[in-house]
Amino acid sequence: MRNLYIYFILALIWCSCSSSEPNIVWIMLEDWGYQLSCYGEAGLSTPNVDKVAAGGLRYTNSFCTAPVCSPSRSAMITGFHQNYIGANQHRTDGSGFERKPLPYGIEPITHLLEEAGYFTCFMATRKTDFNFTLDRPVYQGADWSERAEGQPFFALLTFPGTHRRWKRDVENPISIDKVVLPPYYPQTDLAKRDWANGLEAMQIVDRKVGQVLQRLEGEGLADNTVVFIIGDNGRCMPRGKQFLYDGGIQVPIIIRWPGKINPAQVNEDMVTTLDISKTILDIGGVTPEYELHGANLLDGSTRDRQYIFAARDKMDSTHDAMRAVRSRSYKLIHNLMPERAYCQYNNYKERSYPVLAQLNIMNMRGELTPEQALFMASEKPEFELFDLANDPWELNNLADDPNYQEIRDKLLAELNNWRKNVIMDKGVTDEFRSGGWSASYPTKTLKEWEEVLEKFRPWVFRAPESDMEQPFYSRNK
Repeated sequence: MRNLYIYFILALIWCSCSSSEPNIVWIMLEDWGYQLSCYGEAGLSTPNVDKVAAGGLRYTNSFCTAPVCSPSRSAMITGFHQNYIGANQHRTDGSGFERKPLPYGIEPITHLLEEAGYFTCFMATRKTDFNFTLDRPVYQGADWSERAEGQPFFALLTFPGTHRRWKRDVENPISIDKVVLPPYYPQTDLAKRDWANGLEAMQIVDRKVGQVLQRLEGEGLADNTVVFIIGDNGRCMPRGKQFLYDGGIQVPIIIRWPGKINPAQVNEDMVTTLDISKTILDIGGVTPEYELHGANLLDGSTRDRQYIFAARDKMDSTHDAMRAVRSRSYKLIHNLMPERAYCQYNNYKERSYPVLAQLNIMNMRGELTPEQALFMASEKPEFELFDLANDPWELNNLADDPNYQEIRDKLLAELNNWRKNVIMDKGVTDEFRSGGWSASYPTKTLKEWEEVLEKFRPWVFRAPESDMEQPFYSRNK
């Protein structure tokens, strides 16, 4: 009943306010999931993000469509699943791939907003990272101060602090005793310190979010500005980013619209980052000539949605492919290349993830629990089915359990329908299967992994005020 009341209020607000032209600020947290105070993460303090959530609407079943930046961002900025627009291969330049123009007359939402009279800007400290080419810039400028007087603006800000490498927080360091690790990670001091370092990096980003909020207040813009806070993909840890477990695709979606969205709302709808694209266009009074894949978050359109879908393809030159369908209660992952190890070689992960090195060492020594060892297998099952209510960490694969066959068949039918009729999935070609970096596994010997971990160790345990450089490892195929 509470959700029905929320929908009723939002629908009234939407009908009465859809003709206005508010400003839109979209804050992107790089590589970050639900590790925020307002989502219940232990150990850290994110008062400014929490302030936005307390003043608006927070989603608790929110997901991106791809577990890495470039395909996920390509989907968000267009409103279409990345596979549908040919933007699904991460970093498409090189390795036999290249960026191409958007198909079907699709435009970035920034171009559509610009044509409707908005000033669009990317207030960047980092990257746009889109897997397509355009004949004109995605944004008009670099700051909303460049707009004409009285002109509404759309501003996207992306904060890289939560992307590896993580800076430690001098103002509020986090003790490893305060963090709670998922059970699929080794419960070691190194793994806890690495996790805590990530949380500290988020605290630093939270203060930057506070600066944006203060600027809106100081310029008298806050009351007429919609603020979105999301992650572009899941956390940069093993079994997170690059994979279709919730650690890789579950991202915060928080919206504040003073006077238009009642404060402290929590919504359990199944929603994705594509819904933000549709919502923003509707807020701006823009109606494209085509129907987007997402829905409006504020008019009740997502209320009856049963499933969200996600896809993973190549990551740099690591070739793999996975598809997933998720409901509130279950998730089915279809591994299209089950012969490949989860931890086949990927240069970014091997030079960035201390816990990956520790997992490899402990696996080779036989020191992992059965749950932790799952991710270190030399190949994957073709299907993975999880009962999320009873197994939120996605550890017990029920795909071959006869008691769950009806659920598996239903989810697989939904997934195959989405692949065929929504994204027109091309699947995996023989050329793709044979390409990319070497798939031999394990990627290093025990001794080599031990040497890597020893290089990581002082970096992980560095003091908050340290300016130590992150260790760099040359590619090892």
